[in-house]
Amino acid sequence: MGLLKKLPFEWLVGLRYTRAGKRSGRNSFISFISATSMAGIGLGVAALIVVLSVYNGFQKEVTERMLSVLGHVEIYDISGLGMADWHATA
Repeated sequence: MGLLKKLPFEWLVGLRYTRAGKRSGRNSFISFISATSMAGIGLGVAALIVVLSVYNGFQKEVTERMLSVLGHVEIYDISGLGMADWHATA
């Protein structure tokens, strides 16, 4: 009992409703609903983490492929047509 007094209030409420199945039928139904809700929240968080990880990997891959094809800088002459003899200019 001494350990329960040291727990935060939120933990005490959570333990009360997840361990309520030992008294009667109604309390066991509340315990079932609590456990199902926690499992659903955990599954939702796990799905969100997976989707965000895949999205970040996809975004990195697309950025690398685009930058490998396109140059970072394009230099034109004053006419805007491009440099005919860029070796001499360099």
